[in-house]
Amino acid sequence: DVQLVESGGGLVQPGGSLRLSCVASGFPITQFRMGWLRQAPGKGLEWVSRIEPGGTITYSADSVEGRFTISRDNSKNTVYLDMTSLNSEDTAKYVCATAARTSPGIFEATNRGQGTQVTVSS
Repeated sequence: DVQLVESGGGLVQPGGSLRLSCVASGFPITQFRMGWLRQAPGKGLEWVSRIEPGGTITYSADSVEGRFTISRDNSKNTVYLDMTSLNSEDTAKYVCATAARTSPGIFEATNRGQGTQVTVSS
């Protein structure tokens, strides 16, 4: 079965850092564009960042540019999201997914994990 399992979320103070991990099983991530999405309370799911199979980062949301970095270790079938300078607006459930382009500029999360909660609060 295709499975994505996220970890690393938790409660962090404003200005703090976290590293999220996403371990994939049932398929090799080497063949897929991968990404992280997030859903804040009362809001829809939004892409945070995407990374190509070879490691090129092809998208970072304006709200996280310069603070969050996506990376991947294909040998471990794992994708990471390093988050720094966290603020309250980053509070959300973070979800790992495979990303398929369905039309120019439009990407669908074709396989998703259950997510990990990040709460930024003092």
